Amino acid sequence: MEELKRRVVKYWEKRAEDFREQRLRELRSPLRGRWYAEMTKYLPMGRDLRILDLGTGTGFFSFLLSEKGNMVTGIDLTEEMIRGANELAQVLGLPADFRVMDAEAPEFEPESFDALVTRNLTWTLPHLPEAYQNWYRLLTPGGVLINFDADYGHAGPQTDWKDNLSHKNVTEAMKRESDAITAEIAEGQKIRPQWDTELLIAAGFEKVCIDTGVYRRIYREKDEFFNPIPIFVIAAYKSYSCG
Repeated sequence: MEELKRRVVKYWEKRAEDFREQRLRELRSPLRGRWYAEMTKYLPMGRDLRILDLGTGTGFFSFLLSEKGNMVTGIDLTEEMIRGANELAQVLGLPADFRVMDAEAPEFEPESFDALVTRNLTWTLPHLPEAYQNWYRLLTPGGVLINFDADYGHAGPQTDWKDNLSHKNVTEAMKRESDAITAEIAEGQKIRPQWDTELLIAAGFEKVCIDTGVYRRIYREKDEFFNPIPIFVIAAYKSYSCG
């Protein structure tokens, strides 16, 4: 594993326990329904789907989708996150298939999934063009990648962390490490989500839809889940259209 990825994993290992508890509270909050409503705008409907949750963390998206009858696999490079996801699966009583795996190069056969979902992952990937290419191969024809993220790399250091309530329990040392990692990753990234569109088309996706308004619909309150950096959602289709 390259050094930058090691630093990312080490950072999230330290946050895994607090992250697990926060995601459990989020699953029991109004945001649960808001996130699912946004995803269903792009998911193929009318049948159970095979879905890969990339960078699952402690399984938030996996649980939203598996409780609806979909067959969901969640992967994350941080072992502590996967441990937390399995613990939440027991608490929630939901089926789970969680694996420690590098989201940039998932180890599955081509056309294994009808949909790929991810949240706040792609900004952390040092090889995003290659990741999009690998993800394209994993989708069945007509499949969709649904990517919720933000241009964290170009948002600048979070000098006022008290406004980022989702990070309220992060220590000063971890805040500095987070800013340092973000700055290093941003050196290899262009402005997003415009850059993502270029990369996705180059990877083979036939249609790319971007919604920058999702931020206002999900984060309506300044509660513990609030993040001041506006998120966007990208839906990229393989042999499909946005309708």
